[in-house]
Amino acid sequence: MGRLIPWVRRASVLLLLATLAACNRSEPPPVQTGFRNADALIGATSRYDAARFGGDWQVRAAFPGDANLRAVTFAPQGPTLIETRGACDAAGVCTDRRDLWALNEQGPGRYTMRAAVGGAERAFWVLWVDEGFRTAVVGSPEGGYGWILDRQATGGEDRITAAQEILDFNGYDISALQVRR
Repeated sequence: MGRLIPWVRRASVLLLLATLAACNRSEPPPVQTGFRNADALIGATSRYDAARFGGDWQVRAAFPGDANLRAVTFAPQGPTLIETRGACDAAGVCTDRRDLWALNEQGPGRYTMRAAVGGAERAFWVLWVDEGFRTAVVGSPEGGYGWILDRQATGGEDRITAAQEILDFNGYDISALQVRR
């Protein structure tokens, strides 16, 4: 009987430690897809108007995969999107490359983009646009990209700051965002 007591004590201590360890479990980290927490809510803006969104936009901030993206042009007729990217050859000669995307509207401010060359597809959601349609935030639910667009290449710092907050609110890791000043 004397041998049983130490064994019961050890078993009780081990059970107590296991119980405490189970209680001390923390939540697993959020699932990150691209530059966005997949668990965060995301939504297109209710302010969206395709006609007012149409025209040329300067890329004021983007994530590393789009470091060479300079501008986009949205044409509500069609609708289409043209990306203007800087491209340099091996000799260091740089030019602008324009990529055409056909858009298929999925709802207000939500499109599926299809590349004219190669047929690649991705989502294009307008997450926010200011009241004057001068600054906008676009991205995708899967978080592969996110852009802050503005009608001008400079200025509007208050709107650019608000746009960064919108990306953050929609689950983007803005520490990776490359803002162009």
